[in-house]
Amino acid sequence: MNTLLDLQLGAIAHGGHTVARHEGRVVFVRHGLPGEAVRVRLTEAEEGKKFWRADVVDVIEASPARRPHVWAPADALAAYAEGRLPVGGAEFGHIDLAEQRRLKAAVVREQLERLARLELDVEVEAVPSASPRAGAADDDGLRWRTRCSFAVDDGGRLAMHAHRSTETIAVHDMPLAVDAISKLGLWDVDLTGVERVEVAAPAAGTPPLVVFTLAEELPSARLKELVEAVDPSASVSAVGPRGKTPLTLRGHGSVAEEAGGYHYTVTGEGFWQIHRRAPETLMGAVLDAVGPVLGTGAAVADLYAGAGLFTAPLAAAVGPSGSVLSVEGSPGTSRDARRTFKHQRHVDVVQGRVERVLRQRSGGRFDAVVLDPPRAGAGREVVRQLVDAAPRAVAYVACDPASFARDLGWFREAGWRLEWLRAFDLYPQTHHVETVALLRPGS
Repeated sequence: MNTLLDLQLGAIAHGGHTVARHEGRVVFVRHGLPGEAVRVRLTEAEEGKKFWRADVVDVIEASPARRPHVWAPADALAAYAEGRLPVGGAEFGHIDLAEQRRLKAAVVREQLERLARLELDVEVEAVPSASPRAGAADDDGLRWRTRCSFAVDDGGRLAMHAHRSTETIAVHDMPLAVDAISKLGLWDVDLTGVERVEVAAPAAGTPPLVVFTLAEELPSARLKELVEAVDPSASVSAVGPRGKTPLTLRGHGSVAEEAGGYHYTVTGEGFWQIHRRAPETLMGAVLDAVGPVLGTGAAVADLYAGAGLFTAPLAAAVGPSGSVLSVEGSPGTSRDARRTFKHQRHVDVVQGRVERVLRQRSGGRFDAVVLDPPRAGAGREVVRQLVDAAPRAVAYVACDPASFARDLGWFREAGWRLEWLRAFDLYPQTHHVETVALLRPGS
């Protein structure tokens, strides 16, 4: 699709786009800024569609907040000038960091107003990439990712996908990744026979883990070559083409994580927050929310608990005489949590869908609930079940402002109120934003 249009860009929209109009039709435009005059290339423009999609390929009149892109493969202007597509990551990399946060705050406000019918002033808080313990509190929005997922191109080189495309673009660096990932040198490895590469490098500095998902069954000699090509500091695992259990080829099949003085084991398939400061940042906000209603002997639920990031401090807060229900849908991640809490009898780790587990325990009551759903949100059924359970406080951790605002609207319809909301810039250079909210039932 080669159609070019000159457009005036309007407001920011959820998903990292600005909104423009062409002959009355809405066009969602990536790689621009509100107020800019730009030339775009249409990427999706079927005649019967209500809206089109486009990428900026040239800037006619730039915003003062525009800056040189932080990562060449994701720079749309350079990519289209070279006759290629930009990779899908770092779609805000051309925007000044302070402006990125203002735009994210505007999206959160708009979603709350539209879906929850709530007007609220929102500020997105910066989270320094480095830990203060490392002696640096940098805020350049780089070197924060402790987890990266890569594709492999037809030439066997590390790559990433273009946005909403199966096309892969080889990459030779990743400035959003922590140094421990960059130092592995995976850009130089011949990955022929590999379909995907996952890398986890704990912020605590424990050994990283590289997981190869194989495109085909490989002979042992080829697997040995792959292992030897990876920096010896890293553990290496492989997953067969049929999605078998990962086979540990060197070191360990998991990484050791630490947050708030608590220790966790997370396998390559397990979930963990990707910003190096996210675990402690979110843990602190969650405890600020539900801490006042917790105490020795309290009952609490950690829903969509992952590897148990919040389960650990909740278990410490309520003590052995209390109870913590920790629910996670992913079997692998639930196993991680079960290993972490196997000696804490007051922690009940359950693998399954949250709504099913709550339905089975409909007679249970909780003093507090931590709700940390995936991007799709908790959904109407889970909201209804929590309203019926009537905890004294719910800490809602959200990675998507639209699904959060939708769920919040249902809580409000049931008489609940939003006590406070904080937003954190845990995904610099991208449109994503994390929020933590305290919800309480009506009197």
